[in-house]
Amino acid sequence: MIHRKLAESTWQEVRAAGARGIALLPIGSQEQHAGHLPMGTDTLLAEEVLDRATALLAQDGDLELVRLPALPFGHSPHHLFAAAVSLGAATLGAVLDDVLDSLATSGYGRVMVVNGHGGNDEIMRLAVKRFALRRDVTAAACSYWTVTSEDDGGADGGERPEVTPGHAGWFETSLMLAAHPHLVRTPVAARALVEPPPLFDHPPYPGLTVERHGEWARVGGATDDASAADADRGRRLLEARAEGLARAIRAFDAATR
Repeated sequence: MIHRKLAESTWQEVRAAGARGIALLPIGSQEQHAGHLPMGTDTLLAEEVLDRATALLAQDGDLELVRLPALPFGHSPHHLFAAAVSLGAATLGAVLDDVLDSLATSGYGRVMVVNGHGGNDEIMRLAVKRFALRRDVTAAACSYWTVTSEDDGGADGGERPEVTPGHAGWFETSLMLAAHPHLVRTPVAARALVEPPPLFDHPPYPGLTVERHGEWARVGGATDDASAADADRGRRLLEARAEGLARAIRAFDAATR
């Protein structure tokens, strides 16, 4: 595998890579993650999973990947009750449009966006669809927590599907304890039980999306209790997502040559 960083490449290298390779764009956010995780958690985790995935692909001799700098800002108005640096939905969509169009103009015919923040997901997927409609390209998008399979991560996988991905809870905190333990403020305080549970995380009927004003502030900025987060499980979770993303990149490459 040839693996380049766009920011460290010359324009000639970028053009050559664009003709045969895949551009990888991680996107995240800067937003409150309760009292124990840093604002950049979503960006850091998207980068961590992507970088682990590309390391797993090191032996794929005919694969060329170009890693873009992460887009560190996302759509986070629901976290402004505490602190966030948020782009409006239309603004984030326009930024992605411009970045993707720039890649196409620079010679890339294949692009994959890897997201780390739930609030970006719909916007990212719509941007990728628009991109392929207006340019002669093939584009893909995923959020890092979705690209895994049931048999990933060992016998138990370290999984708790009911809180994956959540926000500032057990899942993200476990991953951060494995990837960036020095950034996790410990001890992690137990989250007080909040009743009724927030509708955005516990809709009253399957298939509904429900948002109620003030819910994020009411629950204190986290979806579930992070106090039992564990670095060992976090490592298994990271490995499973990296393996899933590596398989997704291989499959995208094979389908689009």
